[in-house]
Amino acid sequence: MGNQLDRITHLNYSELPTGDPSGIEKDELRVGVAYFFSDEEEDLDDRGQSERYTVRDSSPSECEGHLLLNEIEFSAFSCQECIFSKLRGSQDLSVYPMQGLLTFCQPGDLLELLFICPAADHPPPPSPHWAVYVGQGQIIHLHRGEIRKDNVFEVGGGCMGRVVSSWYRCRPLTAELVLQNACGHLGLRSDEICWTNSESFAAWCRFGNREFKAGGEVHSGNLQYFLKLHLEENNIHTMRFHSLEELIREKRNLDASGKLRVIKELSMMENKE
Repeated sequence: MGNQLDRITHLNYSELPTGDPSGIEKDELRVGVAYFFSDEEEDLDDRGQSERYTVRDSSPSECEGHLLLNEIEFSAFSCQECIFSKLRGSQDLSVYPMQGLLTFCQPGDLLELLFICPAADHPPPPSPHWAVYVGQGQIIHLHRGEIRKDNVFEVGGGCMGRVVSSWYRCRPLTAELVLQNACGHLGLRSDEICWTNSESFAAWCRFGNREFKAGGEVHSGNLQYFLKLHLEENNIHTMRFHSLEELIREKRNLDASGKLRVIKELSMMENKE
């Protein structure tokens, strides 16, 4: 996986420092920052791993239309401050059909769309896709090199989804500013875009932190990010990064690989040590 695995303990919860409180970056902050768009893993295309998601044993909640997935759980830290949490023990990670999901979505919410593989011989699903919900079934998202506005049923009619607004432990902007951020970038393409994936763009719209942009923070020897993989009980691995953008990219790669594959690879690495 290209990163040194370490173990860390005794980490505290806090927030990632925010950028401009309006969520809109000033021109002078862009000097010397290389903006680019990467197509490395995107997002509602034909790629993915068939073993990435499996459905847990049936439960009463699943009979009501939503599912619990057997997936990798994550937490992330900036130095010793928690900035991201996706943990079943403290959060509802259920996924819902689109029609049911939209009944409790609010404008400015962040959505994660997932295609669930119903059978072993079904074509592999694409990677999870993040979007900003703007209301009336409409989303704004980064898709194949363009920031666009679409009907969620046209983009993800065959998928399930969940609200992920609380996964990042940052101070959110008001819904009005979130929508302003998203709408203000509609139509941008390729080299005009400074986010490498749909998750980074959606998170920037909601929180305004320039760390979500590619090249948006100055690398420092004192600044380190840690991504913790919660695979099984008492099976936690930690990876180090020098920027939030790098951490998000690797987290998405791991998510796309699937829990079983990641466990196998980590086991092989530990046996070689």
